[in-house]
Amino acid sequence: MLERRYEAYKTHVVKPFFREHIARLDRQIVLIDALQALNAGPGAMADLERAVTEILACFRPGRGNFLTDFFSRRIDRILVAATKADHLHHESHDRLQAIVRRLADRAVARANFTGADVDVVAMAAVRATREGTVKQGRETLPVIIGTPLKGEKINGETFDGKTETAIFPGDLPKKADAVFDISGPDHRQNSEDPAIRFVRFRPPKLERTAEGVTLSLPHIRLDRAVQFLIGDHLA
Repeated sequence: MLERRYEAYKTHVVKPFFREHIARLDRQIVLIDALQALNAGPGAMADLERAVTEILACFRPGRGNFLTDFFSRRIDRILVAATKADHLHHESHDRLQAIVRRLADRAVARANFTGADVDVVAMAAVRATREGTVKQGRETLPVIIGTPLKGEKINGETFDGKTETAIFPGDLPKKADAVFDISGPDHRQNSEDPAIRFVRFRPPKLERTAEGVTLSLPHIRLDRAVQFLIGDHLA
């Protein structure tokens, strides 16, 4: 019975929605929570790569023209965005972007997704942290400062959702392939003390100016994402 209901759901809900909405797009952004997969280890990264491959396989890539767009749309630009870049110090953003670039390139090749421009960016639509440094012995560590969500844990400490703290989440590997290598040193699915650990943060409070004007929420590279997706239409 559950199988029949699931098949009916795909037939009457998923496919019509995709046909009426998704299939009409000519630009697409795919949001990837790579940090959660990194927390889980190489197996989760492999699952993420397969998921991105299947998503890309749903689109029709290539550049259209007035005549072809009249009948059906083609995706000519797709942005693969690694979200929650604010959960890392900016010194690690290039490495996060390299990991997602490696994942996206392999997914594009496996899905035969040719004829469209594909870009990768590490971004945060809402920045929940700020950056700082802390001294640990003779070493200065780059940290992120924010309020972890209630129940988040790191190094045996459970956060209450109210206390602001400085966290050093760890260094991403220099070589992107390391996070996909299930036999390498970064394989930590069964480790109680992972080398990299990311926690979720509460969003920042809205600030107001002296005149009472509410300021917009901070972000990381949201402008770059918009520029890539629709910048040519605004020129």
